[in-house]
Amino acid sequence: MKVLILKPSSLGDVVQALPLLRLLKQHRPDAEVHWWLASELCPLLAGDADLADLLPFERKRWSSPAYWPEGISQIRAMRDARYDWVIDLQGLARSALFAWLAEGAFTVGLELEREGAHLAYDLAVPRPKDKPHAVDWYLAVARALGIPVHDSFAWLPPRPEMASQVETKWPRDQARWLGINPGARWDNKRWPAEHFAELVRQLAARDANFRFALFGGPSDGPLTDAILRAAPDRCVNFAGRTELPELIELLRRCELLVTNDTGPMHLAAALRKPVVSLFGPTSPEQTGPYGQEPFAQRHPLPCAPCMKSRCHWAEPLACLTTISPARVAAAVLTRLDAKPLTSTDRH
Repeated sequence: MKVLILKPSSLGDVVQALPLLRLLKQHRPDAEVHWWLASELCPLLAGDADLADLLPFERKRWSSPAYWPEGISQIRAMRDARYDWVIDLQGLARSALFAWLAEGAFTVGLELEREGAHLAYDLAVPRPKDKPHAVDWYLAVARALGIPVHDSFAWLPPRPEMASQVETKWPRDQARWLGINPGARWDNKRWPAEHFAELVRQLAARDANFRFALFGGPSDGPLTDAILRAAPDRCVNFAGRTELPELIELLRRCELLVTNDTGPMHLAAALRKPVVSLFGPTSPEQTGPYGQEPFAQRHPLPCAPCMKSRCHWAEPLACLTTISPARVAAAVLTRLDAKPLTSTDRH
């Protein structure tokens, strides 16, 4: 049996789709599974034991006619693979087009009518009304395919070789490491950097064993620098210094992550780490750290969640700026004292 999963991006979305892969391989260990994935995210799944192949999606290169022969060759290879199932978890016109071009025996996808993608499927799966989270939608696709759904799987299995490389590069100590992730794709999803800095000050004063791993991409330097200045002897700035597999292993070391609504939040949740997430324009019920949505910090406003990348409220970003560092510090200490996560207990 051959299966093609179409879920090219983004980081958080791909991570949230992994339970379907894990359950599929548990139920059908004979299945040869291929994943169509944005090339920049391929390190996330490179060498994954549940995958037979990764098909890199070169989104930017498709705009150049010089790439088209290579891209067309990939489409032909999809057809030649003769997939039994094509599973489109992106649900947009672009992914539906590739699903149609793959010419699988049976195509299933999300019932998301925004771009007419559902017209390319043999079966379109609606979003569950009682469980609106994205992960639950992907699991509904699994159920539609007859795949049993449970929580007995490793979402992000250990990578001993990568863990060893990270240990050599950044030797572990006996401190209690807390992750801090101040960036996000949308500016209006970012809790203020000065709030993160004050949070670090308060937590550092509370426990002398706390140290803080600051995460982010190269463009997040100004944010992490501001936090670093709050407690330079207690922070290590990893922003722009880690590859994706390294980030996962560093998160695996942390006791907890404080984060905006962004990709590393989903990585930490997949690692079963306690997450204190900060939500403004987006909905934790739909895209929060799976199984930990009730712990999301947010300030209720009539406009929130607006699901927009720009704030139009009279007091800009009030949904985030009014969440105080003291409130978040209290949430962190409460989560650290709670029983460690062993199961999302959602099914």
